[in-house]
Amino acid sequence: MPDAATETRLKGSAAAAVLLMLFDEDEAAQILSRLEPEEVRQLGYAMYDVADVEIDEVNEALDHFVNKAKKRTTIGYGATQHIRGAMTKALGAERADNMLARITPPTRSNKLAVLKWLEAKEIAALIEAEHPQIMAIVLAHLEHSVAADVLQLLPAEYQEEVIYRVATLGPVSTEALDDLEQLLMRGSPSAKPGNSSQRGGTLEAAAIMNNVRKDNEVRIIKALAKRDKMIAQSIEDEMFVFDNLIDMDDKNLGALMRTIDNEILVVALKGANDMLRGRIFGCMSARAASSIQDELNERGPMRLADVIEAQKLVIATARKMADAGTIMLTGKGNDFV
Repeated sequence: MPDAATETRLKGSAAAAVLLMLFDEDEAAQILSRLEPEEVRQLGYAMYDVADVEIDEVNEALDHFVNKAKKRTTIGYGATQHIRGAMTKALGAERADNMLARITPPTRSNKLAVLKWLEAKEIAALIEAEHPQIMAIVLAHLEHSVAADVLQLLPAEYQEEVIYRVATLGPVSTEALDDLEQLLMRGSPSAKPGNSSQRGGTLEAAAIMNNVRKDNEVRIIKALAKRDKMIAQSIEDEMFVFDNLIDMDDKNLGALMRTIDNEILVVALKGANDMLRGRIFGCMSARAASSIQDELNERGPMRLADVIEAQKLVIATARKMADAGTIMLTGKGNDFV
């Protein structure tokens, strides 16, 4: 058994590549077919890198895999069916459906999966002559960073319209998605009613906009506000929320904290988790952090509405400073703001 010093010589994709090289082509193909394009790319590079790997490193990779496999359980298999069954028995079919609709984690549809393997410019070329609603459906089924790239490759006059349609997108039938895939790749049969896939909404639109360049973001949001101020505001509200402060670097987070009134910060932090509090305290002087912590410990329960309002004030200040070029926020493509 390898010791602790050698156990982790091969990590991540390198260890996975070693295991994959031990399978025959058909077995390896079955595994690769279940991976995302980026995962296949990383594994492909790694398989070349480990071509001359030593036998003890192969054994280490195998031991690591076996040890991880032993720790796994099967409790998650069939979880959705089990949860639905239990909820239905406890609440009745209608109430169970309503509850599940609120608590079931969103999943990205497998429909339009063929688009995952295309470059953003290829996807943009496929949809640039289509109706904006089709553009919106396609973007809503892409990874957010890819969707942002595609959006910025579309004609500028369509960009605001497409984001608006993403934000207001309702359920799309799986048959319609099948037909759309056919349309984009080969031709379009007529759509039929059936099961639906829910993508879109202001959260989805905000996630796409978070990957758009700053100049395009400003232009699109301004155009949206002229059309529907509430939709534009909802998207902006979702683009950077209080929990996103944890992703800021120390310099920018520290600069922001120095502008926030202590009273507002104390109330805002009442609704923060320990990890976010730790990040914020770490960007403050020891004296300031200690003072805020003492104040938090002394305060009793606070109204949720007050906490939310304080957090909104912090975020409003962050946005104002970012617009002025004083700090940089996360999620703005490759731009600095």
